[in-house]
Amino acid sequence: MAPIPGSGLAKGLAVTLRTMTRKSVTAQYPDVQPELPPRSRGVIGLFEENCTVCMLCARECPDWCIYIDSHKETVPAAVPGGRERSRNVLDRFAIDFSLCMYCGICIEVCPFDALFWSPEFEYAETDIHELTHERDKLREWMWTVPEPPALDPRAEEPKEIAAARKAVEKAEAAAAEAAAQAAAAESAASETSETSETSEGDAQ
Repeated sequence: MAPIPGSGLAKGLAVTLRTMTRKSVTAQYPDVQPELPPRSRGVIGLFEENCTVCMLCARECPDWCIYIDSHKETVPAAVPGGRERSRNVLDRFAIDFSLCMYCGICIEVCPFDALFWSPEFEYAETDIHELTHERDKLREWMWTVPEPPALDPRAEEPKEIAAARKAVEKAEAAAAEAAAQAAAAESAASETSETSETSEGDAQ
């Protein structure tokens, strides 16, 4: 069936009329901060203590907007006669937010939980070169990262927690069994001692 001439215009005007009858709501920003969803992608915060300079985030970044510099330090042996070890020390960690497309790949691939999404979004600059933020600024944003949402009470128990709980229960059961065996052995020893003392008294 062919469309009725002017039906598209009528639908558009109907939408306009419905919108005109609604009460307008004005967001009083910046005096009133908006309520953002908990998983908003604002900026990326860096938890420097967890970073091992594995370079995985920089290699996986499709925009190549992560810059990392480091150097190696020698760690003395933990025990006498042990071998010295070397470790990477982070010198620079910067993200160019003029190139970042907020895909979140760097956060997903980080094996040590050093990168997190922060809901902060007020970081506009007048110069594009100032959108490259160094690790000090990324660390400041780390403290604005919201706490993770609580687990669904009906969800399955995480495998790590289940394994840890089973290990604790197993250790507690082993300790209880060892204590029971020790008590039984002590009781048997005391009974043997009493029996021997009674036998010696009867003999005398």
